[in-house]
Amino acid sequence: MNKCELGTTSSSLAGTARAIRRLGGASLAAAALLVSFGLSAQGLRPVPGASAGSRAPVATVNIGSAAAEVQSEAARNGDYIVAVVNSEPLTNSEVQKAVQKILQQLAQQRRPAPDKTEALNYALESLINEKAQLQLARETGIRVDAVAIDQAEQSVAQQNKFTLQQLYQSLQAEGITLAQFRESLRNQITLSRLREREVDAKVRVSDLEVNQFQTEQANSASALEINIAHILVAVPDNATPEQLAALQARAQAALARARAGEDFAALAREFSDAPDRSNGGQLGLRAAERYPTLFVEATQSQSEGAVPEVVKSGAGFHVLKLLEKRAVGTTVAQSHARHILLRGSDQVTETQARDRLIDLKRRVETGQAEFAALAREFSQDSSAAQGGDLGWSSAGQFVPEFESVMNALAPGQVSDPLISRFGVHLIQLLERRTGTLSAAEQQEVVRNHLREKKLDEAFLIWAKDLRGRTYVEMRDVPQ
Repeated sequence: MNKCELGTTSSSLAGTARAIRRLGGASLAAAALLVSFGLSAQGLRPVPGASAGSRAPVATVNIGSAAAEVQSEAARNGDYIVAVVNSEPLTNSEVQKAVQKILQQLAQQRRPAPDKTEALNYALESLINEKAQLQLARETGIRVDAVAIDQAEQSVAQQNKFTLQQLYQSLQAEGITLAQFRESLRNQITLSRLREREVDAKVRVSDLEVNQFQTEQANSASALEINIAHILVAVPDNATPEQLAALQARAQAALARARAGEDFAALAREFSDAPDRSNGGQLGLRAAERYPTLFVEATQSQSEGAVPEVVKSGAGFHVLKLLEKRAVGTTVAQSHARHILLRGSDQVTETQARDRLIDLKRRVETGQAEFAALAREFSQDSSAAQGGDLGWSSAGQFVPEFESVMNALAPGQVSDPLISRFGVHLIQLLERRTGTLSAAEQQEVVRNHLREKKLDEAFLIWAKDLRGRTYVEMRDVPQ
């Protein structure tokens, strides 16, 4: 299984894309919004449904005018076909439900409601895109097994700190049946898999792009954490020129001794007028932007251990020593895990793979077999030869559905089977630590960041192209 395979979308689409990939939301209301009519309320995946080889005619339609008609009294009182997307009808009731969910979510977020016509336009176009994309997924053979829906259902419950029964009750209170909920989860997973295949798999970030980004960020204060020790030779208000010269000479003497190799902490206790002199003048590791600009500028081009020239502030003269400098985020929580991966095929369904992994988990927990031995025997991942060992990993190195399950485990614990784009997994967490990223790992963090930006751009281009090749016929409101 590859690390670093995350995907997102752009602007308002990006947040919903991430929500999909986690198969749940921060609140039940958000989850209910997503699953009640797929992803359309967020405008996620504005995707046409024509397959790549089709030649469906493109209809020129006035979406705004049609949405305004849907707003009429007839739209509120009756159901009828608003549009035909390729060959599939889109009804007024679907549009009205979408509008209602959009307004509910905005109200929960305490954001201003859009104009009714604007909401209708947005809901109508989003539903057209969603239907088209689901059609494309069906045409190109994407199928979702019931076991994947079960996992998604459990994920939504866990992220909202509910049992499944509590989740069902809450959905029922919001007027969402279990069948509607599961069908919407199926649609979300389908859309996510389509996007992974059509967009995510084609986006690459070169080593040159990574290096250029790191070079650009190297001198940015916001990208650095530093630890500085200082000696303050305070200058009183209204100091005479003679006093000023004497105090500056004192600071220069401290500088000379520091550069000669004397212990800086001892010099701070001897020379400094600052309250922190008792701890050697250390100001602590923090983001560079949280230090005085004067200190950052003086040490920015220096290496660790350097003592730059004396600098003067309104408080007096400062002798500085750069104790530590590193990129932000280089110290991170890390997990060491191993896994067994079974890939689905025409002969083995996801349900059958899950059942096999349930049995392997039982054998591990009852002491009948070692996890590593089972991984070497059964896993279809390249890590099988190492007993499924994935090494140390940091946040973002695995796909979210895998990482969220791994993060919930205690050391030694084995997960229930879970589904990712790669197949069905069984995970065992070995240990956790706080570690410092190596140079190679820092490059991977940058690569992930750049890839995410590229995915945003690639998705929008792909979505626009597919939408342009979808046949949409708008229907008039019945009289």
